[in-house]
Order: sequence, then structure tokens, then C-alpha cells
Amino acid sequence: MTGTVLEEQAWRALQAAHADRADAATAAHRDRRSDGRRHPVEDFLFTYYPFSAGRLRRWHPGAGVRLEGAAGTERAGWRHHRTVGDAVELDTTAYLADRGRTVAFVRRLVSATAARPAQLGCFGLHEWAMVYRQREEEVRHSGWPLRLGPAGTDELVESLRIRCTHFDAFRFYTPPARPLNVLQPTRETQVALEQPGCLHAGMDLYKWCMKLGPAVPGDLTLDAFDLAREIRELDMRASPYDLRELGYDPVPVETPAGRAEYAAAQRAFADRGQALRQRLLHALDRLGDGGRAGTGRSLDTTTATTSGAVG
Repeated sequence: MTGTVLEEQAWRALQAAHADRADAATAAHRDRRSDGRRHPVEDFLFTYYPFSAGRLRRWHPGAGVRLEGAAGTERAGWRHHRTVGDAVELDTTAYLADRGRTVAFVRRLVSATAARPAQLGCFGLHEWAMVYRQREEEVRHSGWPLRLGPAGTDELVESLRIRCTHFDAFRFYTPPARPLNVLQPTRETQVALEQPGCLHAGMDLYKWCMKLGPAVPGDLTLDAFDLAREIRELDMRASPYDLRELGYDPVPVETPAGRAEYAAAQRAFADRGQALRQRLLHALDRLGDGGRAGTGRSLDTTTATTSGAVG
């Protein structure tokens, strides 16, 4: 399916602008990697999701776009692409043969999530549940103090209703925290439970854009990355950790004012996520009816972390 033809000068400009934007967004992360430093907030998207800064830098026009003059470039040899004269485009038939089941799953998940109202009552307590009743040496970000201390952290978890809907957050709860969650999410109930107010569902839009790679326009992928990065900041500001040394003032969800602040930010992120979901569904529509059939070999619904931990 080819609906748009881009002249070489036009697509090269888009490609360069994408690379510049990606480089600016990942500069601090790449600088830290050079000397082994780690940042609990800014590096999360590169440790939790298995996508490098270099991969984010790669621009794709999306399905149905033919790039004139690209036949002599490395793009012509990329997987799932084909050469047509002096042009290159995504070979949607080959792509769907290999990735069709993943496309179909993402379409189901994103469509179902987009159709639900946002739930704004979780207050980021998933991060607290991940350290509930842990010894100091067991805490994931052990280099950073708990704002309320271990006892205060446990007390907050026990005093507020925890209602996480996202399996990839819930699965990292400590064992004693799991029964305290209103729901017991599983991988099998993911499509049935995910909702647009969930911070992790918002971050995962970046994951789905990257997993679907060449079928997703580069500007959408970078917009999803930006949203995920901002969500991660709220996630950690509302967490039990004291990160003021890094410049992050806490969102004190242990107070009514802090919970109101969290819910307002969550609402804004949910609205942005919903707009991105519609754009992602539109990008998948450009693959044609084959993307709805669920054919193809690949199906990966996991987060596929490299660190083995969230939070």
C-alpha cells in the first residue's frame, strides 16, 4: 500500500530533524553511559525497555510512504523494506507476515484502552507497593532514602486503597503487598484491564511504537518517548524515594494536596496518551486489513525488560 511519495530532499530533511530531536532527548543518557553513571529517573526508559538511543534515532515514515532516491542508501537493505525503482518503502506484506500477530494484539490493547474512561485514584502507589516491608538492602533504589522511612512507607501502603490495573507494575509488588491490591492483574487480563489513566499504560505507548518500528512514523515515536519521559518523572516524584538531591521535588501522595496534584497531572497525561493512541491506531490502519487478521509469527506482549525490574 503506497499512498504518499516523498521526494529525496523532503525525506532527508525529515530524517535529519528526527535524528537531531532524538539526540537532544538522549544526550544526558548517552553522556552518563560513557562513564558508567546511572540516573534513577532519566535512564529508566533505556533500562526497562530494551531500546537503545541509537534505535530511537532511526527515522521511519510509516506504512504507505515511498521515499524517492532511497534505493542507493542503507535503508534499501533494512528488514521488511523493498526497492521500487529508485525508491524504498515498507513491504507491508512481508512485515505483516512476520509481525501481524503483534500488530493485531497492539490494535486490540490500544483500542480497548482508548475506549475506557481514565481512572485517577491510584496515586502512584505501585511504587510504594514495590518496597513494602522490604529490608533496606532489598530496596531497588537503595542509594536513595525513603522520604517517610521504612515504617512510614509501610503505613501508607496499608492506609490507602491500592488499585493498580497494570500487570507489568503489579508483578513487581512485594509478596505481602499483592493481596492489598484491589485487582489481581495478569497477562491474560491485560486487554480487559488497562485504562488510560494508568501511568504505565501511557509509558507503554513508547514501547508499542518501538516494537512496531517501521510501521510507525518517527514523529509519533518521539512524541510517545517524550510523554513516557515526563510520566516517569511524575512516577518517581510521587514515589517513596527522596530525590530532591537530583532536583525532583516530591509529590506527597501521603497528603490530600499531594494526591490532588498527582491526579491533575495524571489527567493531563491521560489526555495526551489518548491522542497518541488515536495516532497509533491510524498508523496501523495504513497497513491495511492484514494487520487486523492476527496472522504472522511474532507475538510479544511482554515488556521485555533488560533490568528485570520496574520502578
